[in-house]
Amino acid sequence: MEEITLFVEKENNQMRIDKYLCEVLPEYSRSYLQKLCKESCVTVNKKEVKANYKVSEGDTVLLTLPEPKSLDISPEDIPLDILYEDEDVLLVNKPKGMVVHPSAGHTSGTLVNALLYHCKDNLSTINGVLRPGIVHRIDMDTTGVLIVCKNDYSHQFISEQLKEHTITRKYHLIVYDNLKEDEGTITGPIGRHPRERKKMAIVPNGKNAVTHYKVLERFSNYTYVECQLETGRTHQIRVHMASIHHPLLGDTVYGPQKKSQFSLQGQTLHAMVLGFIHPTTKEYMEFSSPLPKYFQEILSKLRNGI
Repeated sequence: MEEITLFVEKENNQMRIDKYLCEVLPEYSRSYLQKLCKESCVTVNKKEVKANYKVSEGDTVLLTLPEPKSLDISPEDIPLDILYEDEDVLLVNKPKGMVVHPSAGHTSGTLVNALLYHCKDNLSTINGVLRPGIVHRIDMDTTGVLIVCKNDYSHQFISEQLKEHTITRKYHLIVYDNLKEDEGTITGPIGRHPRERKKMAIVPNGKNAVTHYKVLERFSNYTYVECQLETGRTHQIRVHMASIHHPLLGDTVYGPQKKSQFSLQGQTLHAMVLGFIHPTTKEYMEFSSPLPKYFQEILSKLRNGI
C-alpha cells in the first residue's frame, strides 16, 4: 500500500475533505476519493473522517491507497495516421480528442489501444503496462506528431535526448491579440498551481521551463505563432503564452472562459515538427505533421477577415 501525507494550507481552510483531496490530487477522481473515505482510508490528525468532513488549516491528512488493480487494456483496431515506421520507432499524427494512454477514466479508444493492435508485442515496456511504447505525450485536444518506441533500447535512447533537451519540437498555435515582438523567449519554472490543483502555473519551486516563439502571421485580434520547446513541462506552451497575456484560442483552462467565435474543442495547438537522432542509425531525422483541417479553416477565416 502507498501512503500520502498532506498538510492543509490556509486557502483550503473549511473545505470538504473530498473536494480538498480532489484539488490537491487531481490525478484521482472525486468519486474514487469519496470511496476511500467510506473505506476508512483517509484520516485527519490520525482520526478517520467521512467525505463531508471540513478540513482546517494545519490539519495533517493521511491517505492510504490500496494496491492498484491492473487495468485490462485491450488492442483495438483504431486507424493510425502513420508518418514513419521502422523496427525501432513509430511516428504518428495524433488526432484531436484522442487520449494518449489509458487511465481510470479512459480505458479504451486511446493511442495505446491502437498501438497494441498495430504493433502487437513490439513496444517498449519501460513505462509499464498502461503506457507501452510511450516516451512523451501531448494533451487530448492537442494534435500532431508523436514518437513511439518499439523496444526498450530505443526508449532509453530517445528519453535521454528528451532529458538533454536535444529533440526538436515545434508547435503551431493561435493566440489571442497581437504579440508586441516578432519573436522572443519565455522562461518561468512550471509546477502545480498552488490553489487550482488541476492546473499548472509558473511557481517559484517549479521545474525550469523555456519556450521560444516567433510570429508567423498577424490578424486583427489573433496571432498565428510557432513555439519551439527547449524543455517539455506539462502544459508548458499553454502556461507560458498565458503568462504573457496571450492565451491560446480555445483554451478555457488558461484563457477566457467565454466561447470564441469559432466552434472549437479545446486549444488550437498542433505539434508540427519532431526531430531526433535515430537510436540505430545515429542519424538526425525530422518529421512534420500537416495542420489539421479545423486549424486550416480557422486560419482561412482569419485571413478573410471573419
